[in-house]
Amino acid sequence: MVSPSFSELLTAAAQAERQLEEEGVLSLALPLGDPAAQQQLDPLTLLPRLGAGQRFRFLWDGAPGLCLAATGATNSLELSGPRRFELAQRFSAVSLSRLVSEPQGCPPLGRPRILLAFSFFDSPLQEGTGVPGVQAVLPRWQLSRQGRHCWLRLQRTLGGAFTARAVAEELWEQARALEQPDASSGIEPARQRGPSIASRSRWEPGYRQAVQRALELIEGGSLRKLVLAVRQQLQLDRALDPLDLLGHLRVHQPGSCRFLWQQRAGEALIGASPERLLAVRQGQLRSDALAGTAPLGEPAEGLTASVKDRHEHALVVETIARVLAEAGLAPRRPRHPRLARHGQLVHLHTPITAALGGQHPLALAAALHPTPAVAGLPRREAMAWLRSLEVFERGHYAAPIGWIDSAGDAELRVAIRSGRLKGDQLELTAGAGLVRGSHPERELQEVALKLGVLQQQLNLPLSPSANAPW
Repeated sequence: MVSPSFSELLTAAAQAERQLEEEGVLSLALPLGDPAAQQQLDPLTLLPRLGAGQRFRFLWDGAPGLCLAATGATNSLELSGPRRFELAQRFSAVSLSRLVSEPQGCPPLGRPRILLAFSFFDSPLQEGTGVPGVQAVLPRWQLSRQGRHCWLRLQRTLGGAFTARAVAEELWEQARALEQPDASSGIEPARQRGPSIASRSRWEPGYRQAVQRALELIEGGSLRKLVLAVRQQLQLDRALDPLDLLGHLRVHQPGSCRFLWQQRAGEALIGASPERLLAVRQGQLRSDALAGTAPLGEPAEGLTASVKDRHEHALVVETIARVLAEAGLAPRRPRHPRLARHGQLVHLHTPITAALGGQHPLALAAALHPTPAVAGLPRREAMAWLRSLEVFERGHYAAPIGWIDSAGDAELRVAIRSGRLKGDQLELTAGAGLVRGSHPERELQEVALKLGVLQQQLNLPLSPSANAPW
């Protein structure tokens, strides 16, 4: 699409302003760059220059698929409780319905989106601590890229100094600024010197005890499966930029979706998720059953023959298919799982698809979360035992993160392979699924493997420079 002139943008803004009702939001968009040119406008490297000074920052890096950067909050929601998916759905519908959006010919990649980050549990253990059950944001700035096409969107409530003309001018100036090359964005993350680890917390003794108790519950018939996680604290020799870490994940986890959720300077959730809770495109839904893990190489070849891993995977497939069927959908899936590589790890993977019908994506997300891949079976009992056996708040770990757009398309990833960065401290979380036949030492090895691979992909040394545990 040919980029409009400034006068055409002003005309579109004035037309949209006349359509605005009270509490409405003006949403203007422009295509950026020349799709035929060699220059690539990368939302990851452009994020620091997008609406500079905004506290909220978001990155959805599915490159070579959709890559989305966003900053600022025009509208936002933050709450906890058992109705969080329902209320997030209502917030999304109301916020998107109040937009007066121009141009009408904007392609799907540039549509307005509500950005969403849920916590694993619907409420923190203690009120006022941990992360809320859901955070939802209609961003001020949104920069979207897919293939060679890139769109910039600005969304503002009009009033006072914020006239339609002022919004159009702001959008135009930001677009021209982003199209200018920035020498500082040419650094390749993979070549940057990584930080050293001053110390790291020990997780093995407590995890071994929790695994033993979980296996007793499984052998006794109280549970069919439980996914126990650990959290490791790394003290680094310096504060890190989360975008540098995401650059490393892009290099080492090309098959996953990298993400950033940042609400204040110096603290951010980052990760590279291989697992879709759900994706909706043009009325078609897809969910991923991902369970069973091995390192790349010869061990991965044994996954499809492993009775324990096939059983663990089948529990996830059966549960997702049953939940979708109970919601009135007709799920389809291949008869046998395939192997999916994500970085240095290989998983058993079964894609499950269905026609969406009249269901809302967030209503289905409420029914699906958490799958047995990250919680256990039966779900209610597993959730209760996770509260008892894990000595930390899961927060965003293994919870849905993603977006829903103005046409009803959506994608929510499960926030695994993730960590929380707080200045010079990094929290990494990983888990393993326990079923009948699990061996404690093998589960410890799987968790250690996942933590080690994530550290390596973040350009962190596997052997600490100082071994003193916290």
